[in-house]
Amino acid sequence: MSDLADTVSEAIEKADEGGASNLNGLIALSVAVVATFTALCNVKGGNIGQAMAQTQATVVDGWAYYQAKGTKLNIAESARDMLRVQADVTPGLSADGRALLVAKIADYDTKIAAYEREKGDIKRDTEAHQQEYERLGIRDDQFDMAEATMSVAIALMGITALTKKRRLLYVAWMFAGFGAVLGIAGFAGLNIHPTFLARLLG
Repeated sequence: MSDLADTVSEAIEKADEGGASNLNGLIALSVAVVATFTALCNVKGGNIGQAMAQTQATVVDGWAYYQAKGTKLNIAESARDMLRVQADVTPGLSADGRALLVAKIADYDTKIAAYEREKGDIKRDTEAHQQEYERLGIRDDQFDMAEATMSVAIALMGITALTKKRRLLYVAWMFAGFGAVLGIAGFAGLNIHPTFLARLLG
């Protein structure tokens, strides 16, 4: 933020030198607008980064919980199967003994059904959080790319102030416009995501 403020101040000082030429005035105004928008993107990108970290922790916890339920399910299935085998291979089992085995098998059946249901619920919730993480990742990329292209634009504006070559300002505006599109897409939640640029910055 302070670097952007310094850049704006330097550009405005240059605009004031030598009678405040039209070109330097355009540069100063452009830098002020671009730097302000970049600062907003930076703040929003930081907030999204925090949300991503929290969502990722939730996803990791969710899959760990899913695996724990799977382990409980496997143990319950093994215990039930052992009781079924015991009921089938034990000769001369009393009516009370058989009734106890049947009751225990039914109890395990209930537990297994509950574990399977809970596993399904956990999987759905965790996959939903994972999709949210991916959605936030796209928005985070948008703000990162917006900041990168805006920084290039500010650098080109600085070179324009030194060289007085107006065409460099037009190139800077192109970068700033591209950055603005990505930044606005990030704020609006639009799915504009130049993959090549994301890979380059990743």
